[in-house]
Amino acid sequence: MKQSVSVTWNGDSMERKIMFDIKKWYDKNDRKCLLIDGARQVGKTYIVREFAKRYCESFLEINLLTDTRAKDLLSRASSTKEIFAYLDAIYHSRLIPGKTLIFFDEVQECLDLITASKFLVEDGRFRYILSGSLLGIEMSDVKSVPVGYMQIMQMYPLNFAEFCSALGMGQDAFDYLEECFNSLETVNEAIHSRIMSNYRNYLLVGGMPEAVNRFLETESLPEIKDVHEFLYNTYKKDISKYDKKDKLMISRIFDNIPSELNKQNKRYRFSSLDQPKMTQYVENSFLWLINAGVALPVYNVDAPQIPLKMNRSNSLLKLFMCDVGLLNYMYFDDELVFKTLTDTKGINFGAIYENFVAQELYSNSIVPYYYNSHTYGELDLLYQTGGEIIPLEVKSGKDYQRHNALNGILNISHYQINKAYVLNNYPKIEKIDKRIYLPIYMAMFLRREMPEDTKLECDKSPWDVPSSRKE
Repeated sequence: MKQSVSVTWNGDSMERKIMFDIKKWYDKNDRKCLLIDGARQVGKTYIVREFAKRYCESFLEINLLTDTRAKDLLSRASSTKEIFAYLDAIYHSRLIPGKTLIFFDEVQECLDLITASKFLVEDGRFRYILSGSLLGIEMSDVKSVPVGYMQIMQMYPLNFAEFCSALGMGQDAFDYLEECFNSLETVNEAIHSRIMSNYRNYLLVGGMPEAVNRFLETESLPEIKDVHEFLYNTYKKDISKYDKKDKLMISRIFDNIPSELNKQNKRYRFSSLDQPKMTQYVENSFLWLINAGVALPVYNVDAPQIPLKMNRSNSLLKLFMCDVGLLNYMYFDDELVFKTLTDTKGINFGAIYENFVAQELYSNSIVPYYYNSHTYGELDLLYQTGGEIIPLEVKSGKDYQRHNALNGILNISHYQINKAYVLNNYPKIEKIDKRIYLPIYMAMFLRREMPEDTKLECDKSPWDVPSSRKE
């Protein structure tokens, strides 16, 4: 199946892949509201405003954190009729039936609106988008999630393709790289060198929109560091504000992500927290960070076989940061930054590279796992697509063709693994047996192949049941 990356940069706005997904939801018009979830500061509010500016004749934004009058009125509403009465009383001139898109932002401040969205949608007069922070946490308190009346989209920081687009990389360059990926043709040295420069910048800047904007405006690392410091402190405040009971454990896990990833096996072990191996207390702390969108989980599987989800082990996982730039901030070391920028050879950036790939996979709607064998060793990452398992090895050094664990597992016939990708720093693309060697940035082309629409037979003809016969 042909891969596709299509991004544009129009000079005054930051193009995001999710824009096309929102447009698809809007055009389908299947009487569902849209809920956009994601970590703080990934650009949820911006993208809705930008969408409305492009495609909507009428737009009403209600921020339930800053508009206390609207929050109070909507919180007290006991019926859909009252909600519409309040909206009409406050925003009468801005509501046009059949044309207005209503955007409820910071909806975590009025969770009853999520339940009420079913009835708002059924009314049919307006379209609705809801968004907010920490919705993965707060949704547990929603009385009734309107299944069948709500589509949920997860939003992530800018992925690498979006970052390159923001830096001015045009569609021709993406098309060329895509062709190299599909045909296994080695990338031109000059293009490879330039995109690797973008890649090293991305490791430091990350994909948080404010950090990317600051980079475009100033190219100043201290300025970017200030953005990351603000984000880090914001996440720490969220931990203290939203989970007073477990905040010390959550905070400790959050701060330990860089050091755990820097260990040789990169697995997050509960024992490193000086706690019992598996208690509800510790497990809930991990889940808080995952549900808040701050951390990306990569669970261990007992076997690299379909379906991976059924082979998942809930007690062992790698925990990556939602943004590689924020991870680098938490590592922050002037010497390491210098070595990243200058592509110093012999330095092990394994944890940072793996975080980059995990982030790319999640942004492409791929759920990654990893596998560890006592006999062969560990596969960095693997995912399921098109009815097969694809292992990924992520190599930051020059010995990228050394991968004993991958070789051993590829030779196990009953796993039926037909190919594996080895992502590395070099422009050469080649296939050796089942292993395909790719430049690290080619992670942008990894996609989850969706099965073709399969029709099931449904026999609705009358049943010809033989009449009972007496003996």
